Amino acid sequence: FYIIHSHSHHLPRNTTTFKSNRTMTRTILSSIFVAALIGYCSAFAPSQSSVRETSLSMAPRFDKTSEKWITDVPEEMEGSSYGPIGTLYRAGPKPFFTRIFNPDTYDQAVLKYMAQDGCDRKEAQGNMDAFLENPQDWGFQKVSEQNGAYKKDYANANMEPKQVILTTVWGVGVVYFLGSLVYNGVQDRALVGSFHRTMELLGME
Repeated sequence: FYIIHSHSHHLPRNTTTFKSNRTMTRTILSSIFVAALIGYCSAFAPSQSSVRETSLSMAPRFDKTSEKWITDVPEEMEGSSYGPIGTLYRAGPKPFFTRIFNPDTYDQAVLKYMAQDGCDRKEAQGNMDAFLENPQDWGFQKVSEQNGAYKKDYANANMEPKQVILTTVWGVGVVYFLGSLVYNGVQDRALVGSFHRTMELLGME
């Protein structure tokens, strides 16, 4: 009786120990499985360094042979963003005429800004247009941004529908006024010249 009682007394402890060991084993196996799964997924996730390296590799670069900034990405090439008329609307006639008469210089400045600032072409063109229009104001704005001020969106400056309409009306008026001056000046010279020729033919001069 004592032996039977003794075995019956120790049986629950062994059962509890077995259950505890089995639970611990399951926990360890689950932890290993989760760690392996995370490691597997991380192996296919791009790291921050690789993303940064890809971004830098796609940025415009300086070619020492031609001594020019170049790019192989279509989205960064000239013509991929807004044209000279867009420059005229955003920043006025000064950068507009720079683009018309010095397109290569303008493009080189834009590519250099893209490479140094890490921005897209539209943002680089907006900043370059603002710089050409007023270098002092642009420089002051950049210093203010470094000190915590808001970042001005030069890429979309003055492109609100109302502003575009007002600029268009103003531009048409200016062109008409200048055209009228030129036309009237030509006409006046023609009339004066015709008058003098007539007087010469009549022998009055």
